Amino acid sequence: MRIPFVAGNWKMNTTATEAEKLVLEMLEKLDRISGVEKVLCPPFVSLVAVSMMLQGSSIKLGAQNMYFEAKGAYTGEISPLMLRELCEFVILGHSERRWYFGETDEIVNKKVKAALANKLKPILCVGERLEENEAGKTEEVVNRQVTAALNGIEPVVLSIAKNLVIAYEPVWAIGTGKAAGGEQAAATIQFIRDVVAKLWNKSIAQDLRILYGGSVTGANIAEFISHPEIDGALVGGASLKAEEFVSIVEKTAEIKGRKK
Repeated sequence: MRIPFVAGNWKMNTTATEAEKLVLEMLEKLDRISGVEKVLCPPFVSLVAVSMMLQGSSIKLGAQNMYFEAKGAYTGEISPLMLRELCEFVILGHSERRWYFGETDEIVNKKVKAALANKLKPILCVGERLEENEAGKTEEVVNRQVTAALNGIEPVVLSIAKNLVIAYEPVWAIGTGKAAGGEQAAATIQFIRDVVAKLWNKSIAQDLRILYGGSVTGANIAEFISHPEIDGALVGGASLKAEEFVSIVEKTAEIKGRKK
């Protein structure tokens, strides 16, 4: 059975001091919730401080991005070698990286391979833009992104279902307050599972955790995770509010039936 998964992507928010305060506000309550894998993804400048605060807790740490080279003359970049001593997870292929910073499917593929080679677990983001959704191209876009991102990865060697999470984040729903409907999100996530089954096999596809992301809140999380195809959420703005994020994790635990 797939363990539910909720990650908070803080994006370019919080100073180091604010990050510590936010962790303190949610740490105790979040730690008490069982049966859900909980991950916080603060900005790079706060990773060390947050890592120390999470020691001994059930909450895990993730980074928001990384470069695919281990080291070198890449001013301003962060490598997997730098992250693997601090983090277990890393968000890759987020739409904001694709659209604002020009990351291609090929670059995302290199990053996924580099993360796995360095024992980091990618949270791979895929999703269509509004005009693609309205043109009925959701499946076409998602199929291309998933297939390209996982190209050349050997699932048997990597025990891939344990080391990879996919997040379906329709670009038009991110930060807009306009979440996809539960039925629509579930249908697309089932399609992603079918794509993975064709790439590898049905067993891996069934074991792989696939999340929804895009204007997730405590008020609408149940609409998504009540669907068996959806294993949790990648949460943006709501993860910057301690009580809201705790509520999302609590409701995930309750609905998935693993709360103490």
